[in-house]
Amino acid sequence: MDKALYAAGNNILLARIDEEARRHLAPHLEPLGLPRGFALSTSGHQVKYCYFIEEGIASIIARSAAERSSEVGIVGREGIVPLTPILDSTHATFDIFVQLEGHGSRIAVEPLQEALEAVPSLRRLLNRYVQTFIIQAAFTSLANANDSIESRLARWILMCHDRIDGDRIGLTHEFLALMLSVRRASITTALHDLEGRQLILSERSIVIVRDRAGLEEFAGDSYGRAEQEYRRLIGELKQPDTV
Repeated sequence: MDKALYAAGNNILLARIDEEARRHLAPHLEPLGLPRGFALSTSGHQVKYCYFIEEGIASIIARSAAERSSEVGIVGREGIVPLTPILDSTHATFDIFVQLEGHGSRIAVEPLQEALEAVPSLRRLLNRYVQTFIIQAAFTSLANANDSIESRLARWILMCHDRIDGDRIGLTHEFLALMLSVRRASITTALHDLEGRQLILSERSIVIVRDRAGLEEFAGDSYGRAEQEYRRLIGELKQPDTV
């Protein structure tokens, strides 16, 4: 990917839009910080803004009426959230909040939807992103149903690693427990297992990737399909200087 495409920021989707789409979006993009815990959408509430993350990672959480919850996906600089305005809906279906702090840009729903109507290439691009997220969520379900906690943890570490620079990932035990829908004690055991295999180092609230290839092998086929589809439809998840 041409490094010049990143002049407007680190969000991969914004880097891929054409000049016509940029003219429609740029006047309405508002830069903002994304502190940990910042809510990007609340299930059942009307969506007012969509967010292009440039740095950081947000969790997409499914929550039942009885307040049971599970993470169904993550988004970082490769995407936009929430997705409902892209699909011509008005209310959020998931809770989305920032897990790894960073920054990005937001755009009000009305000018975004006007741009989607005016610029077919923009709608195609964002629809392609929706496709990749659907696959991510599907393979999360598949992994939760079939894989061990340790291999699921390896998958999530890889997914987070795809969305940051470097090998140090700020993952708290609370975040990991939410990601995998397990108790914190199970996370501690799984981290020790991956450390024992020399795939990671685990420090307080930090996971350091030691052996990326080994993590991919350990995660098995639960990791890679959504990432492959993203590369096919949009481009690389990593920025040019980190691939």
